[in-house]
Amino acid sequence: MSYDVAFRHNQALEPGAFTSIAMTLHALTAAIGDCRNAGKDIESDPAILLLARHLGTVATDGRPTTMQLRRACMDSISELKRNPLLLLLARRGVSYDEAAKRSYHAEGRKALKRLADALLLEKHEYSIEACLGGPAVSGEISLHSDELYVMIGIDWPDENRHVLFRRVTGRTDYSGGPNHWASIADILAPDRLASRIRRELALTPPLAGPTRLFA
Repeated sequence: MSYDVAFRHNQALEPGAFTSIAMTLHALTAAIGDCRNAGKDIESDPAILLLARHLGTVATDGRPTTMQLRRACMDSISELKRNPLLLLLARRGVSYDEAAKRSYHAEGRKALKRLADALLLEKHEYSIEACLGGPAVSGEISLHSDELYVMIGIDWPDENRHVLFRRVTGRTDYSGGPNHWASIADILAPDRLASRIRRELALTPPLAGPTRLFA
């Protein structure tokens, strides 16, 4: 059964109490919920439109211009390109932060996939697995092939030991050895790290085939 209340209209007529983006957005979101419950058109409801315009005012008055904000966004994009998310997460740590931990594991899997491509491994020649661990640890992400085991683990205090790699004999061999180490920054340059891994572990050269295009 639909119903309507005057609350959102009263707020829209006297929005002066909403002095921040967060406060105004909360009021607008609640008003949209009331509007839906009443079966009214959100796009034409006067209270919704007034609150949306007030949100625009709050986001404009005394704040940087549109051009300044666009430049700030472009600067942020450039900064993220210089410092990829995986590197930032590794340096700040993700333990006790569930959302950051999910991002770390997602980015870690992508990094290992790019490394596998750089090593010219076919999809059936390797697996990528994750061990989340408890909330107090970051967990690990690993790549395992017939000759190679690579693990990303950022709980080490030494940033230069956040990536471990060693030669193994088969997909069931996890011990192998000896261990070699690299940094998160190294794995973000997969072609260069792949060359180093092939050299240090004396891996079997990949079979000649069509040139691959790396993402």
